[in-house]
Amino acid sequence: MQKFTEIAKFGKKLIETAHMENALELISIEAKRLLGCERCSIFLIDYDTDMLWTKHSDGIGRIAISVDSGIVGHTFKTRTAQIVNNPYENPHFMPTIDKKSGFTTKNIITTLIFDSNHEVIGIIQLLNKINGDFDEDDMKTLNFFSNYISGSLELALIQERSIQF
Repeated sequence: MQKFTEIAKFGKKLIETAHMENALELISIEAKRLLGCERCSIFLIDYDTDMLWTKHSDGIGRIAISVDSGIVGHTFKTRTAQIVNNPYENPHFMPTIDKKSGFTTKNIITTLIFDSNHEVIGIIQLLNKINGDFDEDDMKTLNFFSNYISGSLELALIQERSIQF
């Protein structure tokens, strides 16, 4: 219950952040703090191209992958959050990203981010829990967090799209 209270307090900061880049950075920092992880990536869905791409990714530049690729793609395709505590043994894991970045992924947790119409707008992925493996309590926390930040992320996306046009 303590983590849910912390998420509610975080929401006050997020509401004050209108710009997408700043919102994503705050979301990443808070997600890593809540679950005690090394890295966070937030993938957004481009339905026109069937691509997942990061607007925010710790320690590596932009990542763009097909919706059929990786643990994140599997999360999107199955519409199911994932806990992968042995990624190198998982057939969906993409070790090429570790090779490119020089990072070693030890474990992964992902969950979907939905908009107000219950369409998937993104996926949040956390890597390398500092103290052990991910568990069901981590999943509950991440799902709650994802639901909590979804409205702010949806508004930031709408605002960004209106600026581009």
